[in-house]
Parts: sequence; structure tokens; C-alpha cells
Amino acid sequence: MPEELTTAEGFVALYRRESELVLRFCARRVLDAETAVDLCAETFAQAFRGRSSFRGSSELEARAWLLTIARRQIARYLKKGVLDRRAREALGIQTPQLLEGEAEEIEHRMGLAPLRAALAEELERLGGDQREALRLRVVEERSYPEVASSLGVSEATARARVSRGLRALAASLEVRWEGDRP
Repeated sequence: MPEELTTAEGFVALYRRESELVLRFCARRVLDAETAVDLCAETFAQAFRGRSSFRGSSELEARAWLLTIARRQIARYLKKGVLDRRAREALGIQTPQLLEGEAEEIEHRMGLAPLRAALAEELERLGGDQREALRLRVVEERSYPEVASSLGVSEATARARVSRGLRALAASLEVRWEGDRP
């Protein structure tokens, strides 16, 4: 497998074999087809750039390596709210543009509508304090001091509410989607 990553043809074969899995992984975490396509492209750009550091020897290890890169890209996207496009630009990789109907096709194939519905249902199950803290922090992208001020609580309490809310959502969704990976 490491030899596969040393040539352009080998990397293209890896992309063809694993791109749908990586796209699904991203789509189910960000719930947006265009963002998922960007994250998938960024994942493969980072993988191409760092391919010499891959030390695995099997398809399973290559898949785990790609999903680790994807997880980091998602975390960066969620934390910063934007993608780091420098790697793709440095490599001259164009971000794919979705054609009409492709976003809907991705959303359908990746099962995003049921996932969105499950997320909405689980949000309703949260306590009002946690739900409001999540809305302010995640949806409105407010800072923790702003969340605390809006809720009339300390920053530590605001952080705890957001953290507990996210853990509760993750646990609930994990149970619901356990058999449908990644």
C-alpha cells in the first residue's frame, strides 16, 4: 500500500476507492453537501501533500488515515468556520463546483434528511438551557463571554451547558445511527 501513495496513479486509485466514503463521513458531520464536498477535497489535498508520512501497509490503514485527516478538517472547519484553502491552492487543485441537482443527490445518497430530522428531534429533548446555549454558540457562532452574557450566567456555566449539550446530542445520535457507519 505505501507504494500506491508514491505515484500519481496510485493516489488517483486511492481517491477513486475511498472518495465516496470520505464524502459520506464529511456530509454526515456537517449536514451540508457543498461543505462536505469542500471538506472531502481538502482531505485529499492534505493526504496528497502528506502522503510520504503514511506508514500503513493495508487498505484498512489507508482508510483510517484518510478518515483521521477528514476528522481534523471537519474540526478545523467547525472551529474556524472556514476552510484552509492554502494547501489546495499551493497544489493547484480546483475546488469542485457542484452542478445543478448534485447537492440534492449527495444529500439523498448520504441520508442527510433523516439525520437532520433526528438532530432536530434530539435537540428538542435537550433542556432549554442547553438548547439555548447551543443555539447561541453553534448556530449564531457567539463567543463564550457573549453566550454567558445572553444567558445571564458565568462563562464557566455557559461552557458547561454547551459541552453537556453537545455530548448529549452526540450520544443520542450515536445510538440512532450506530449501524450505519461512517
